[in-house]
Amino acid sequence: MFRAELGWVCNTLRRLGVREADVEDAAHDVFVTFHRRLADYDPARPVRAWLGGIAYRVASDHRRRAHVRREFADDTIEVVDPQGGADDALAEKQTRALVLSALQEVQEERRPVLVLHDIDGIAMPAIAESLSIPLNTAYSRLRLARADFRRAVERLRAQEQA
Repeated sequence: MFRAELGWVCNTLRRLGVREADVEDAAHDVFVTFHRRLADYDPARPVRAWLGGIAYRVASDHRRRAHVRREFADDTIEVVDPQGGADDALAEKQTRALVLSALQEVQEERRPVLVLHDIDGIAMPAIAESLSIPLNTAYSRLRLARADFRRAVERLRAQEQA
């Protein structure tokens, strides 16, 4: 299960605002928590919904700790697809940066619902259960998160063109 879901968990953590330098540690924390709470897991529920709830809590903890410490270097290495052209790679990088920046502007309480539903394709009832919120609250947060995201994208695009 670890190998099958590691990539998804790492991507989810990034979209929830975990710094690239912390993603590996945060993913480890997600799977340690998953293993520790395995007895609580209901196999009738989608595993990604449950992992998403754990990832949300771990991401919150990591973001909180990141405000306390300073990071001096970004060791991120960009790997460019040799099949794509430089223009495609640049456009993809810019789009990714726009989406990640806009996601960071979505209110923290709303962001996991948007990421888990619209990006990861998890059903709303599973999201509501994994976040321990009423289903109608989950739908409300999704609607508000989409509006936050749309406004952020519009603002960021306007800044780029200015």
